[in-house]
Order: sequence, then structure tokens, then C-alpha cells
Amino acid sequence: MKEKHWTETLIAADATLGEAIRVIESSALQIGLVVESERRLIGSLTDGDLRRAFLRGLSLDSGLDGVMNPAPVVARLDDDRADILRQMTTRGIHRVPLVDAAGRVAGLILREDLATPGRIDTWVVLMAGGLGMRLRPMTEFTPKPLLKVGRKPLLENTLDTLIASGFGKFFISVNYLAEKIRTHFGDGSRWGVEIRYLEETEPLGTAGALGLLPATPTDPFIVMNGDLLTNIDFRSLLDYHHDHDAAATLCVREYDFQVPFGVVRLDGNRVNGITEKPSQSMFVNAGIYVLDPDMLDLMEHDRRLDMPDLLERAIAGDREVAAFPIREYWLDIGRIDDFLRAEADFREVFR
Repeated sequence: MKEKHWTETLIAADATLGEAIRVIESSALQIGLVVESERRLIGSLTDGDLRRAFLRGLSLDSGLDGVMNPAPVVARLDDDRADILRQMTTRGIHRVPLVDAAGRVAGLILREDLATPGRIDTWVVLMAGGLGMRLRPMTEFTPKPLLKVGRKPLLENTLDTLIASGFGKFFISVNYLAEKIRTHFGDGSRWGVEIRYLEETEPLGTAGALGLLPATPTDPFIVMNGDLLTNIDFRSLLDYHHDHDAAATLCVREYDFQVPFGVVRLDGNRVNGITEKPSQSMFVNAGIYVLDPDMLDLMEHDRRLDMPDLLERAIAGDREVAAFPIREYWLDIGRIDDFLRAEADFREVFR
């Protein structure tokens, strides 16, 4: 595959949000550099900047003012690379534009090019203990995470995505047909990673299995439902969590719903108007989370608990819960129609 060049990250100052997204996604370098004439740098755009813009309700036709960072951290051509790495590590920055004395962009420094690559220490908990009742009879003898989407089981596709992003320590919660999941994934050595299992003697909900972790993690960790098909950038999710200094980050997906009837607006018994089949847009829980270790203090060992209830406890205790809007592919495979759609989408999105 052709190596991406930093010039592919350049975005014109008068570009729209939609155009900026296309530049960032096509360059695959996780940043956009906003420039005016002669490549003079006037701002930067990251994945987190774009997601926050969508949470504010901005459209793809919106401009970049108020979205981009007008004062990004930069490095000069003669700066020492070791000093640049120290600054990037201290600030948690992964991309730094290189500029000349006139403020013109002359390159892009990637943290991974300066540091020795390695596995991310972040723990990942994959919830795979559900019964998959809505997918019967497909799940009568096969647990839902092992249903094949493409050429591999659903949960293996998720594992591949996470491993490709650098994650190497996994916990899989199991209950229904647990032995089949254990047999397929083993200890993870086939993928060069570590896999351990959280054994639910009875269903513990979408968060209860976290009480079975053998120890408290030292850093924020990822929790994900095992019945999802997605290609979100998990590193960007972690960066977003750190940037917002959150106790928990909840991935959300925009969902549009059309009321199939004419909606009547009333004032007492008086009709003020009728809107025919209006559409409503809302954010829904996408089943992917980042939690700080002390979130585990809010739950009891081996007791049933769903993730929305855990997050409600955090909110009630004035802990910061951030929303991370997903704009990549995402599908919750809960019904047979969803599974058939995943099969069709996989060939297009994940080929």
C-alpha cells in the first residue's frame, strides 16, 4: 500500500466540514492542517474536533471557524526530535505539524515514527455472554459472537480490528455456550495477544461482568458489546476520553426516526397545527465505552448491572460522562435482519 504523504492532510481555509472530513479520512493520518496561501498554517483539525462539531449540531456544509484549533502545537525545522517526542508524550499529542520560519507547513511529525512501536497496555473487555434469543434458531447451538460475518466469526472481526490498532490484552465475558467461545479463541496466542475469560455463572447484564475482573486496571479501559460490527478508530476514542478528562466515555450513534402518522399539536382541546410524518433525530447508545478504573467502585462484585445504570450512578455522583459520536460504520446485530445486512455490508465496508 502506498505510504500517505503529509501534503494529503492540507485543507483550504474556506473548506466545509464535509470536505475536511474527506481529507482526513482519505489521508489516513488522523489530522487535517488548515492552510491559507503559500501553505501558511492557520489551524488544525483532529478526529475529536469533528466529533464535537457534530454533537453541536453542525452540518457538513458548515465552515471550519469555531471547529478547528487556531493555535495548534507545532515544531520548527531545526527542533531536536527527542525534544519533540518528549513534548508530544507529555501533552498526549500524536501528530505535530512541522513549520518553517514563515509559518509555512513543511511536514508532519508522527509520534509513532519517533517512538519504538509496541502494544497498547489498555485493557479491552468484550461482552460475549448473551443468549442471542432474537437470532434463534441461528444461535441455538452457536453463540452469537461466533456467527460468521464474512469469513470469520463476528467477535473475531472485532478482535482483528483491535489488534491492528495495537491492543494486546483482552478479557471476554462468557456465559451461554461459553466453552465454544473458549475453544475458538483460546489464550490468544494464535494472534500474539493475551485473552482471559470472565465466567458468568448467571447473566450479569451489560456491565456486571466487570465485577469479575481479576484486578483493577491502572489505566482507562475499553468495554464493548460482543455483537457489534464496526470500524471505529479505537485509538481516537481513547484520545477523546483523555482530552475530556472524563470518568466514562459513551459512544453514541445518531438515529433518525420517522413518525408514521401526522403529529397533532394541541393547546388544551384546540388544534394548533398538524405536521405530517415528521422525522426526529437523536443520539443512541452504541454499546462501546471507555471507563476510568475508579468507575468499578460504583458496582458490586458478581451482581447484575447494565451499563446505562452504571453510567447513571456516575452522573448522579457528578462524575464526567462524555459522548463520543460515531461517524464510521456501526451495526448492532440484534435481529436476523441485522445479521443479513451485516453480511451484505461486510463485503463493501471491510473488504
